[in-house]
Amino acid sequence: MTTTFDAATAVSRRSDGRYDAYPDPRFAIVAPGSSTPPAVNGGALLATVLRAVLTESPHPYPVATSAHFLRIAQLAPAQVEVAWLKQGGTAATARASLVQDGRVVLETTVTTGALAGDEAAAGLQWTGPPPGFPHISDCVDLGQWRGTTGPDGVAGYAAQVEVLFDPSTVGWRQDEPSGTPEMRGYFRLREERDPDAYLLAMAVDGLPPVVFGLGAMGWAPTVELTWHMRAVPSPGPLAVQTRCRHVSSGWFDEEAEVWDSRGRLVAQSRQLARVGRGPRRSLAEAAGHAVAKAR
Repeated sequence: MTTTFDAATAVSRRSDGRYDAYPDPRFAIVAPGSSTPPAVNGGALLATVLRAVLTESPHPYPVATSAHFLRIAQLAPAQVEVAWLKQGGTAATARASLVQDGRVVLETTVTTGALAGDEAAAGLQWTGPPPGFPHISDCVDLGQWRGTTGPDGVAGYAAQVEVLFDPSTVGWRQDEPSGTPEMRGYFRLREERDPDAYLLAMAVDGLPPVVFGLGAMGWAPTVELTWHMRAVPSPGPLAVQTRCRHVSSGWFDEEAEVWDSRGRLVAQSRQLARVGRGPRRSLAEAAGHAVAKAR
């Protein structure tokens, strides 16, 4: 059965290397009361591009994807253009662009290959220990934490995706940011659907920006993101941890690790993004607010 996610990220072949697509309002993010046009989640756009690439690829999985987000995608027809740089027996590499009105919105380079579970992927294997995730029953659902009803009354991103957060990372929700730029939680679609490469592309950018933990609550657009698919995920929710090493001059980095229901590392990413321009509460203000609440 086709899910909302599959329909929203679908492409249709026009000719060799050219596909029609449509950034979908059901995965758009719009802040309550904001006049800013809705922005489709970057991971949903990546999944759209990957569908075109994997349609033509001699290998089944996107093992490495580098993406530059050049413009905000409009809720309007688009095209995906795929040009192969190499097609080898072990790996193939393509340049793929999401284009609207003759302008590139998203520029990617995608390398495809084999992964664990394929005979071609057999060999040395080792994985470091996973981070500490609380049990899923101890996590909290913030509901419409990101994205509300979008244009024409269409429910946006938060209506399609469920994230159950580690309570220690969501103090920002009560104006009490932790002071540490990190997020942890379990990620899945609200519709029943097993995770795959396309859903991993959204999961690596699916949690709130880590700078929320520093009180920076505005929209934080991704400028560049590179992600690696490390294994084919097992059915069940994905455990996602994101963290930051440096924030300065309006820029911050964000690293993500995604683990499947069997405790296997299935995806990694690193991105560079802009610190949001919206409401911001300093850690000192948040601490004072917490004291006032305690009284």
